[in-house]
Amino acid sequence: MTTTDCMGDLTADILAFVPQRPMAPERTDSARRRFRTIWISDVHLGTRGCNAEMLIDFLDHVDSEQLYLVGDMIDGWRLKKRFYWPAAHNDVVWRIMKRAKRGTRVTYIPGNHDEMFRQFAGMDFGGVKVRRKAIHITADGRRLLVLHGDEFDAITLAHRWVAFIGDNAYTALMVVNQWLNVARRRLGMPYWSLSKHAKAKVKNAVAFISHFEEVVAHAAGSRGVDGVVCGHIHTAEIRQIGDVAYYNDGDWVEGCTALVEHFDGRMELLHWADEIAKRETTERAAAIAA
Repeated sequence: MTTTDCMGDLTADILAFVPQRPMAPERTDSARRRFRTIWISDVHLGTRGCNAEMLIDFLDHVDSEQLYLVGDMIDGWRLKKRFYWPAAHNDVVWRIMKRAKRGTRVTYIPGNHDEMFRQFAGMDFGGVKVRRKAIHITADGRRLLVLHGDEFDAITLAHRWVAFIGDNAYTALMVVNQWLNVARRRLGMPYWSLSKHAKAKVKNAVAFISHFEEVVAHAAGSRGVDGVVCGHIHTAEIRQIGDVAYYNDGDWVEGCTALVEHFDGRMELLHWADEIAKRETTERAAAIAA
């Protein structure tokens, strides 16, 4: 069986899977923070490194008129090797589909890890539009190109075998990261990303990220847009590069971040581990005061 056949079978299995109800009940109070637009990417459902529980917490505390899923939502590379799909991953899919049914405009732009869904570009599934890229108009009239970003990754495009080797090493690092945070939770310590810390300290990784950002911004500028939103490199960033605003929404493996647009067009990165820590501190203070 060829790689294409495997991808086709995997796609059929995933499309046939329609979650009926979540294992973790959805938060239903009215305290959700509302935004005009939310961008998330690089969730990597189907891997042990995915912080699905934290993403569920995020989805239960925010709402928006429009939601962009900017690629690598499902990790087909890992699922081809070993199927892993716990209840929390089902709950993420359920919440996204439920959001679409409630009227949120959901656009899914597949990345390189979920490239099997690119064949469905131009189609809609349960209110979710599948597209290769999109143009988003902000509240203040700016045009933003939205795409995953692997199109500009020379390693992924020219040397796929290197990318797969890197993926295996990254997966091993995330296993260490997972157990480290299990220990931190037992000690009452907040979430901390080992891989994010390592990338920030490695000179070559920093150089690659900076070069990637500049290449993406230059390509967006040549297309006449005011900015670009992408994912892919698991590094959340808001940065002005020449005349182009560069936005990267990060990931839900390492940083657990989302990019949001406020109703006046202002853009912001939400670091959800920090948001949870703030909420828990406030709740503890309120409990003590009571």
